[in-house]
Amino acid sequence: MQPDFAHVDTWIFDLDNTLYPARADLFAHIDRRMTAFIADFLSVDPVEARRIQKEYFLGHGTTLAGLMADHDVDPHAFLAYVHDIEMDALEENAPLAAGLAQLPGRKLVFTNGDRPYALKVLERLGLGQSFEAVHDIVAMDLTPKPAASAYVGLCTAFDIAPTRALFVEDMARNLKPAKAIGMTTVWVDNGSEQDHDADRSYVDHRVTDVTAWVQSLLEDQ
Repeated sequence: MQPDFAHVDTWIFDLDNTLYPARADLFAHIDRRMTAFIADFLSVDPVEARRIQKEYFLGHGTTLAGLMADHDVDPHAFLAYVHDIEMDALEENAPLAAGLAQLPGRKLVFTNGDRPYALKVLERLGLGQSFEAVHDIVAMDLTPKPAASAYVGLCTAFDIAPTRALFVEDMARNLKPAKAIGMTTVWVDNGSEQDHDADRSYVDHRVTDVTAWVQSLLEDQ
């Protein structure tokens, strides 16, 4: 393994726009269902619903967190509704499955989505057997990345030594707390980033495609 990664014994991956290409644009479907949920729940028009949605996303980390804080939304009803989408845009990724199988150590998924949705995505990608576990928003006690508690809870749940772990994520801001506790960080710069933070000091490695990056690690062994 390349020297920068030789210490890693736990490989942690975000799910959406990380384990599949951003061009699949699953979030566009989820995004529309979030807007529809808010419009119905708060009895507002779609324009106002979308404004609220994005305000909560920026201020709370997820739209759900804001809705729970201000409107006592049932999180399970919200998650079930917004994740009820078609996944035709996803294709099986045999090269990534093969590459993950060869990486030395444990592999985990760390997502602000819920486990049922994550398992459907992984199955569609042919990655259903690639990961030991999914640590989802429910396991985070509904406090999402980038809250520090989400990362501490992940490490506690799976007995992870942060300095021997690596986290791969398309949202750069979600890497900052990981770096703060000692994880090696990999930013998937694939165009899905939705914030404009100029500070990238907490990014150790920048890649554009996870499959190609995993394959490059194995080629250099």
